[in-house]
Amino acid sequence: MSDTHSPSAGAPSRAGTSEQNTKKRPPFYRDLAVQVLAGVALGVLVGALAPSVGQHVQFLGDIFIHLIQMVVGLIIFCTVTHGIASVRDLGKVGRIAVRSLIYFEVITTIALVIGLVVVNVLKPGSGMHIDPAHLHTDSSAPAPAKSEGFDDFLVGLVPTSAVQAFAESSILQILVFSVLFACGLASVGEKAQPVLDVVSTVQQALFWIIRKVMRVAPLAAFGAIGYTVSQYGLGTLLSLGRLVAVFYLIVVLFFVLVLWPVSRYAGVSLLKLMRYFRAELVLVLGTSSSESVFPQLTAKLKNLGVDEPVVGLVLPTAYSFNHDGTCLYFAAVSVFLGQATGTDLSWTAQLGLLLVLLLTSKGGAGVSGSAIAVLALTLSATHTIPVSSIALVLGVHSILSAAFVFTNIAGNCVATLVVGKWENAIDRDRLRTQLNAGYQQAA
Repeated sequence: MSDTHSPSAGAPSRAGTSEQNTKKRPPFYRDLAVQVLAGVALGVLVGALAPSVGQHVQFLGDIFIHLIQMVVGLIIFCTVTHGIASVRDLGKVGRIAVRSLIYFEVITTIALVIGLVVVNVLKPGSGMHIDPAHLHTDSSAPAPAKSEGFDDFLVGLVPTSAVQAFAESSILQILVFSVLFACGLASVGEKAQPVLDVVSTVQQALFWIIRKVMRVAPLAAFGAIGYTVSQYGLGTLLSLGRLVAVFYLIVVLFFVLVLWPVSRYAGVSLLKLMRYFRAELVLVLGTSSSESVFPQLTAKLKNLGVDEPVVGLVLPTAYSFNHDGTCLYFAAVSVFLGQATGTDLSWTAQLGLLLVLLLTSKGGAGVSGSAIAVLALTLSATHTIPVSSIALVLGVHSILSAAFVFTNIAGNCVATLVVGKWENAIDRDRLRTQLNAGYQQAA
């Protein structure tokens, strides 16, 4: 049996892994972010120098969005169902679950508010004057609906048919059905394990589809930016640059105003914690996929001295319900798109958007590209900001996703430590030793 607490055991593995990663590092041009940026650059050139061609490449972005929307409902169902139903003894872990969910709701609400406030103050999308009618040629695009009362909203949460909810990509109804189905499976006990195995397998297959779809993201970026530049000129790119700058500022503010004091409350230094997880944080910067580091995070949190039941319950749940960075993204980009298209966004409308985002932000998966689909479905649910306007941010999505996935990972690690503190389930001596050592990899 391996000694999971031996620092010396991890040293050779760490060196070997680092050397192996250096040898196997792929050429820079195979990096998806580089390819997307190349697509953006080519789109700018085509849109500026050959606008007649740029007018006919928008379909590439439309196809990309449709491909992701095709599977996001099932991904949400599998993620939420497996995360909740995997907990066998709901009574025993109820306290941890409730505390975790309360923490997730508080922090993600703060993230949404920070995003909304900053983007309203700095207004990165003002002055773009984008006509949403020119952003989508698909007649099936959702049209604005009449305003609904709160009672209509509550009724709309419950699907008349689960099949209909998936067919119409109604994310709120899918979430409600997923939670109820997961609770039903959890009540069955061990008999539900075969179903959970199937759900897990389907989830992996859907993740594979998303990863393959993301390979055409450079073409989508080319089509979206090429059309945008040909239609509106290079001035639009300056506004996209402002969006990126404002969003990175929002992320920095979230780390300083929220994660830093919360980590201090948990008894850890945020800088030391990020140093300990630096290998995983750097990896998600390149992949924009938090699922790629889940096994490493689990092992390293246990190695910090956090009890296994806390890690086993809090971290997987956080992957579905604690998307701090994604909430920053949803809030900032939603209001940016409203500003860019000249949509009248009163504070009442933004409060409604925030309430919907509190629900929809819990359904995303840790896979690159899912945030776009969840954002699209959120805008469809609110009937305020044109869904087709999402094409505007496709070209810079990879730059934004690097920041918000990075924030998601940091937030989930901090969340696990906070709940561990509440449960008195952390070996403080081991935590101090490991953070001071800054090991890159759990033994």
